[in-house]
Amino acid sequence: MGISRRSFLGTAAVGSLAGTALHAGVDKKTGMPMRELGKTGARVSILGFGCGSRFLMYKEEDKALEALTNALDAGINYVDTAFSYGDGESERRVGLLMKDRRQGIWLATKITPRKYDDIMRIFEGSLKRLQTDHVDLLHMHGLGNADDLAAIEAPDGALKAVYKLRDEKTARFVGVTCHQDPTVLKTLLERHDLDCTQMALNAARMGAGAPSNERGAPVSFETAALPVALRKKMGVTAMKVFAQEKILGEAPTEQLMRYSMSLPVASAIVGMPKLEHISENVRVAKAFKKLSDRDMRDLSGRMSQAHKARIDAFFRDHQDA
Repeated sequence: MGISRRSFLGTAAVGSLAGTALHAGVDKKTGMPMRELGKTGARVSILGFGCGSRFLMYKEEDKALEALTNALDAGINYVDTAFSYGDGESERRVGLLMKDRRQGIWLATKITPRKYDDIMRIFEGSLKRLQTDHVDLLHMHGLGNADDLAAIEAPDGALKAVYKLRDEKTARFVGVTCHQDPTVLKTLLERHDLDCTQMALNAARMGAGAPSNERGAPVSFETAALPVALRKKMGVTAMKVFAQEKILGEAPTEQLMRYSMSLPVASAIVGMPKLEHISENVRVAKAFKKLSDRDMRDLSGRMSQAHKARIDAFFRDHQDA
């Protein structure tokens, strides 16, 4: 499960070029590094606030709102939620702040169903819960296997729905998320007109056990789907930075974050279930320095050899909720 030097350097070369283009300066008020989110032209914080299961770990609502407020005050402007996070509970919590703090926030939500009518119905509820008349980004949530891709592409499928919502401008931009199979994501990105994508990008180079390429290097999101997204000038965000905590403790947390942030992504979306996590992750983001190609290669080689197989097995059936 190691990574060949040739394979890594090819990806690193693309990443170096894209990283330069992504750089959009530092927010003068907060000191947060900003990057351009692909062809959307938006400037987003290098660190995004994940409102999934980790956000729902704040059992007291006032603590959850305090956490999100702290993140926004610190300069995080990318807020990532989804209907499936607590059956709308995450969106509802986010909406309590959005009613007063919508301006300047890049608000992204996600929808899991694959049928046109289901998506249109749920998204109408999402806007109400988020207390806004539009989202900046609507993702088709959790692309899975080839059968799932076929459902998305069906005449009454998810693509038809998100295109309709984009045309209506209730979703300014649309995209897809994936943490299971990079080859399926690659196919979808190649075939369709999407603005953004969010994929699992971490030092363990996860990829749902996808087969090795012709050079014997294991296929991952970094080697398969990411180059397609960059070629199409899509906005790319990283998720599963710690592989659902499965590589935490295997390397310094700061190093793991820097690995994902050193890739050609606009933002790394991280769940932060404790207030101290927010302050520490913000510190890392504001002090960010790109890892060298050698450090990237060494860390990835070590992490993928030790952990890729078991992480792939875990995420093959994992559902974001």
